Parts: sequence; structure tokens; C-alpha cells
Amino acid sequence: MCLCWQIGLNKKTREKERKIMAEDKIIVPADKPEISKKVKVDLEVDTSVKDLGPNPYAKIIHMARAVDAWRIFPRLFLTVYIILLYKCVIWYMNLAAPTMEQSGLISIVVGAGAAWFGLYTGSSKKSK
Repeated sequence: MCLCWQIGLNKKTREKERKIMAEDKIIVPADKPEISKKVKVDLEVDTSVKDLGPNPYAKIIHMARAVDAWRIFPRLFLTVYIILLYKCVIWYMNLAAPTMEQSGLISIVVGAGAAWFGLYTGSSKKSK
């Protein structure tokens, strides 16, 4: 009797498995190139707020924003360029007979000044 009960249980289990497998089978007609199947997914997301304490980098971030707001580096670069331009022009004007190479150097230094100034004036702080 125990064996008969197990055989009956196995038949029921097999029938359930066949029904589940039959539900998962997708029959695609030959005229349709694509198949699609809708699946419901349960997703559990933890949205609780975690207190990690104060940001250890807050002072560095504040300093970086201040340096960015003061535009220290662009002003420093322009100052160095102005000094370079001044020294080059004074040197060039003191030459008795400048060569083509010396004229080319001054031309490049002066031309770079226009590029530097254009970049400096065109790089204003972006509003959020």
C-alpha cells in the first residue's frame, strides 16, 4: 500500500511538473522573427537612510571650492605669462639685428598671449 501511494504521488508530481513546463514553453510561428515573454519580478530594495557620520573630506571639498571660486590658477598663469612677455619683448627690442628665428619666437609668445587671454575670459564660472 505504501508503494502504491508513492507511485500515485509521483504521478501527481509529474503531472504538475508537466503543466509548469507546458506553461514555460513558447511556441513561435515561423512568420514571427522575434519572441517575447512578460515576467513579473519581485524586488526588495532597502531604502532606509544610513547615518555614516560627518564627511571626513568636507574641509578639503570646501577648500577646493574656494580655490575654484577665487580662480587662483588661471590668474597665476596669466601673471607668469605677462612677466614672460615683458622680458621677451625687452630682450627682442635690445637686439641690434634680430634674425628670423628670434622674430618667430616673439611672434609665438605674443600669439600665445591672445590664446591665454581668450581662455581666461571665456572660462567664467558655470551656473548650476
